[in-house]
Amino acid sequence: MAPKPIGSPIPDSLYPTLSVLMLAIGLVITASFFIYEATSTRKSRSLVKELTTGAVASVFLGFGSLFLLLASGVYV
Repeated sequence: MAPKPIGSPIPDSLYPTLSVLMLAIGLVITASFFIYEATSTRKSRSLVKELTTGAVASVFLGFGSLFLLLASGVYV
């Protein structure tokens, strides 16, 4: 039995769309994080909310960057 080549579970044609979508979502979440930090007082800030917002933004920006690299032909 011949081995099957490894392929992407996501079609190559969706890479540009996914990169734009995920980067846009990540930037919006990052902007909301900065607005939250700038408008809240030190006593009213929540560490859990800050860490959650930062982690979600990081995941979206990371995967958006990955799909941007894949869409431009840099296969990592």
